[in-house]
Amino acid sequence: MLVRRTSEFAIDAEIAWQEVLKPRLLDFVAYPMLRFEYLDPATRPAIWNPGNYLVDMRVLGLIPFGTQVIGIEIPDDTGAVRQLRDNGHSRLIRTWDHRVMVEPLGYGRCRYTDEIHVQAGLLTPFIWMFAWIFYRHRQRRWKKLIAAGFDYSADGV
Repeated sequence: MLVRRTSEFAIDAEIAWQEVLKPRLLDFVAYPMLRFEYLDPATRPAIWNPGNYLVDMRVLGLIPFGTQVIGIEIPDDTGAVRQLRDNGHSRLIRTWDHRVMVEPLGYGRCRYTDEIHVQAGLLTPFIWMFAWIFYRHRQRRWKKLIAAGFDYSADGV
């Protein structure tokens, strides 16, 4: 099942792209719905590089949601639209294929899109609903972070 959420941000596409490459952005925009503990590597990297990252997830910081592989890919030729792909999975979620797309609109604005394909067997409708809510939340958090001038300490995350 597919979830697609798009917003326009009042920032230059290159600035947005540089933030997309930071794992701390994930921690900020996911908070407080999801919290991540980095297992392999054991500390949060400064920048996403292609490869697999194992994280432990907790819903609302309390409810265990299991471990998840964040499988980072950065396609080379995507034209004007820059993309980062998390081809993730877990024991519960067979497919969590998330593409982040940043498209320049000019005049210091960009279009930001989260597109997620999820498959989790019989749980797919529930995981899809969670993703639908979660990505609306993420984009609200993006806007809050932009308004704060990318001050990641704004929420103490």
